[in-house]
Amino acid sequence: MKTLRNVATFSMIFFAASIFAQIERSRAVTLMGSKFEITLVDKDSLSAEKNIDKSINEIRRIENLISEWKPETQISEVNKNAGIKPVKVDSEVFTLTEKGIYFSKLTDGAFDISIVAMDKIWKFDDSMNELPSEESIKNSVKNVGYQNIILDKINSTIFLKNKGMKIGFGSIGKGYAADKTRELMQSFGVKSGIINASGDISAWGNQPDGKPWAIGINNPFKDDKIAAVLYLKENAVTTSGSYEKYAEINSKRFSHIMNPKTGYPSTGLTSVTIIGPNATMANGFSTSIMVLGKKEGLKLIKKFPEYQYLIIEDSGKIVKYLK
Repeated sequence: MKTLRNVATFSMIFFAASIFAQIERSRAVTLMGSKFEITLVDKDSLSAEKNIDKSINEIRRIENLISEWKPETQISEVNKNAGIKPVKVDSEVFTLTEKGIYFSKLTDGAFDISIVAMDKIWKFDDSMNELPSEESIKNSVKNVGYQNIILDKINSTIFLKNKGMKIGFGSIGKGYAADKTRELMQSFGVKSGIINASGDISAWGNQPDGKPWAIGINNPFKDDKIAAVLYLKENAVTTSGSYEKYAEINSKRFSHIMNPKTGYPSTGLTSVTIIGPNATMANGFSTSIMVLGKKEGLKLIKKFPEYQYLIIEDSGKIVKYLK
């Protein structure tokens, strides 16, 4: 009987282990013009692959709503009718536009979803060796201005007051897609995963070994070192930076992240990493702080204590608040 009890006990342990077994699967795809890496921890390989397919479809769905590059999207329709008429959009598009305007008001225009209408007079491909003229810089922002985005909540319409205006979600769109994909997977019962949208990351749950997801933040001034390791469980992290794409003129670095109010690139900060509950908000903060600079940026983010930050100045100095 002792032997039978041991067999029964072993069978129960094996059965329990099979219930809680977790398989990790990853896939990299190009969506929204960027590389997405989708990693899910699921009950088996088949379920994981099917849910990765569903994740890809969700990101593609969002892209087909908000991309300003695809002529058939609702945002493209809004842009085509700038200065002509309001355009009715889905509630999701309307809400995301509201979020963009919220950040614009919060930052006094340092963040602006209408920046996509800015003239492309700056080049970040090593071809610039002198600054554009002051007149051309001033003229480059003539169609930028969130104040001229008119929202009608009752009719769910967006109207751009001036011809030549455009809106786009390059600054928060990938973070939003990562958040929505996380929500979808959680609704399907996927207990753990990480959606990496070219550095805009939304994570939940733990790795199969029970440890939290670990993300290293690069130190652009020290190739062999990282600035910090972040442990994610049910939150997001985004980074905005100038260290990969910039122009250097007269020994001064100009970021590809532009100031929508002035038409000049942001200066002073090399990267801004934000950690918090969701990637959409973190995206907005990291972009805004790059434009605002350290002093005003810290003043902004400290109003939102649920968000942490790691800021690297052009001097290499690191300013951080990590719990």
